[in-house]
Amino acid sequence: MNETATHEPLNGDQALSPNGGLRLAVGHYRLLFAPDSTTGWPHFSGSAWRGAFGRALRQAVCVTRLESCTTCLLKATCAYSYLFETPIPNGSLKMRRYTAAPHPFSLQIHDVTATSGANMLGLNLFGYGNRYLPYIIHAMTRAAADGIGRRRIRLSLIEVRQADWTTGDWRRIYAPEGQLKPLPPEMPIPPTCPALVRITLSSPLRLQRREALVGPQEFVFADLFGTLLRRLSMLTYFHGDLPLDIDFRGLLEQARQVRLLWTTLQWHDWTRYSSRQRTMMQMGGLMGEFGLDGGEIVPFWPYLWVGQWTHVGKGTSMGLGQYTLTLSLSPGGRGRG
Repeated sequence: MNETATHEPLNGDQALSPNGGLRLAVGHYRLLFAPDSTTGWPHFSGSAWRGAFGRALRQAVCVTRLESCTTCLLKATCAYSYLFETPIPNGSLKMRRYTAAPHPFSLQIHDVTATSGANMLGLNLFGYGNRYLPYIIHAMTRAAADGIGRRRIRLSLIEVRQADWTTGDWRRIYAPEGQLKPLPPEMPIPPTCPALVRITLSSPLRLQRREALVGPQEFVFADLFGTLLRRLSMLTYFHGDLPLDIDFRGLLEQARQVRLLWTTLQWHDWTRYSSRQRTMMQMGGLMGEFGLDGGEIVPFWPYLWVGQWTHVGKGTSMGLGQYTLTLSLSPGGRGRG
């Protein structure tokens, strides 16, 4: 069963532009679930999905049953360790002062719609992370069957779809009791940069500058782009075949010159419960939209395009930092929806 992959994110003009030296295979998937009860269609946060997914994956693959992965002999070859702990490999030239690299996935939360008729969870896998898709589907199926959220609402997996970057269609690659037939993951190639770009922050964006969270009044384009460029660099280094090798300093200096044409950004408060820390955590961030002159962002365009799937800022693995690009060839408006 095929379905047109509409506006998530927008495909835009199909003329291709250079990729800025970026090579990162992205698998964009949707997992569709049906609730087992008749209490309606529940909505779950990304943190609820991530927590249930992590617990189910660890239960499925951990053979040592140690409380911590830190001293585990198998941590370098374990699916759970790679996806959720993501330890820095021995001999790494980057992030040597850190205990973990960026995780090779992000979640995207969708509201239940009449067109889908199901709870839909978006999943993006980066580089080598795509090799673990069978583990992830198995763990997500178990997590949903055990119950999601504090109410432990149970769901059943209907099917898994994957975006075909070439055609723009959604392909069904798996249904229960069937075979998994994924498409080879590729990098989404950006269209030509248009005259006007609208960036819509669809989940809280948490950016830091000098160890302080950036608010709507302080936000500038370089805050977003600098954080995104560092994230893409780390993802290609730890999870890809070709690390990003560009003039980082020069690009960041250019990014500081980019103006915001208009903005509706506001601070969105969001509180989540951390089962690991057994406490409520504040995870608010920026939401809204802002406009950019396409002529000013041509050097940054390939990275901004791929960032729609990698997300940016803190909490990306639970769905935070998600944005979409809306393209317009007309410099006189705010773009088209």
